[in-house]
Amino acid sequence: MQVEDFNYDLPEELIAQTPLAVRDSSRLLVLDKKTGEVNHKVFTDIINYLNPGDVLVLNDTKVLPARLIGVKEETGAVIEVLLLKNTKGDEWECLVKPARRIKVGTIVSFGDGVLKAECIGEADEGIRYFRFIYDGIFLEILESLGTMPLPPYIHEKLEDQSRYQTVYAKEVGSAAAPTAGLHFTKDLLKKIEDKGIRIEYVTLHVGLGTFRPVSVEKIEEHEMHSEYYQMSSEVAEVLNDAKKNGNKIIAVGTTSTRTLETIASKYGKFVECSGWTNIFIYPGYQFKGIDNLITNFHLPKSTLVMLVSALAGRENILNAYNIAVKEKYRFFSFGDAMLIK
Repeated sequence: MQVEDFNYDLPEELIAQTPLAVRDSSRLLVLDKKTGEVNHKVFTDIINYLNPGDVLVLNDTKVLPARLIGVKEETGAVIEVLLLKNTKGDEWECLVKPARRIKVGTIVSFGDGVLKAECIGEADEGIRYFRFIYDGIFLEILESLGTMPLPPYIHEKLEDQSRYQTVYAKEVGSAAAPTAGLHFTKDLLKKIEDKGIRIEYVTLHVGLGTFRPVSVEKIEEHEMHSEYYQMSSEVAEVLNDAKKNGNKIIAVGTTSTRTLETIASKYGKFVECSGWTNIFIYPGYQFKGIDNLITNFHLPKSTLVMLVSALAGRENILNAYNIAVKEKYRFFSFGDAMLIK
């Protein structure tokens, strides 16, 4: 299967640069995965597609303000460090620009020395490993010095950092937001619960690999990055009961989907567990965990377009995307939403 098969034309002006003033006022394209039929709604209409007994599964990861700008102590050169993964203690895997300036032993200083990072290892593609040196609480220092690591296609400054967090973000650890969840407000979630829909949370810490382009021609040759996930026994029980009773499981976002499918594929049911997943979902994959999916519009030729194509069919997805372009939907992280039902 060719990566080019998942390409589509997107005018640059349709890439949303800022979030809407009201989270749940975005548009909602509803795609029937069986018929390919498309309907145009607003996001608050999502409640009409959820039935009592259904389970809505959200990813409660919280984005770290993981982008730090510092200086190389020896020379004063400006260095950008993006925290990707906490490997152990105060040691982190980071993406560095310009990486060629950073060797083992190099020290980068942030905030006039409030935080320092010593390089303890080097890897390819701009990856460096740092040990952070500081007094106090690391996350508090990060909150004061760091900024949100917005995707590379967003060029506008984000005035309100909280708009790149979901309203239910809880477990700190992501380098990027689970953006399908950005459409929900606390009020909408309460209305959904009041209707008799179960709302449950899993955690998957989103890595920067989610933005990395697929560099091979055949998708079968692509290697997915690994991301940490966890599910509680209580959530597993609710999901297993829903399956047993014939109720639908609706994943909010591709990250929730990858968590649920990882667990269902590995164990044949939902269980309390945690670990690292590099599951790659593309057409031909048989879904074992989810029934429906709430998601955003994804980059051409991305693994996320391949995932939604696995659920709804490539032709249905590309047709829906072409309609969305024609109707001037807003695309990507701060863009509009799609329900695949």
